[in-house]
Amino acid sequence: MEEKIMELLSEEYPDIDFAASDSLVDDGILDSLTITGIIATLSMEFGIVIPYEEIIEENFNSIAGLARMVEKLQ
Repeated sequence: MEEKIMELLSEEYPDIDFAASDSLVDDGILDSLTITGIIATLSMEFGIVIPYEEIIEENFNSIAGLARMVEKLQ
């Protein structure tokens, strides 16, 4: 799952090195517009709805966090 998400997001956001940090939100690498785009990308790719309660730093700080969230919502 992590590899698939890394591939998707690296394609969509080539300027962001998702592998370089485990604190993408905390370090200011991801802004609200990028997070919104990630939500849309993951929703379309995996056929999930990401509820407001899941839009937290823990889920968006790393690829591992995103993978856990997607797996939970599938």
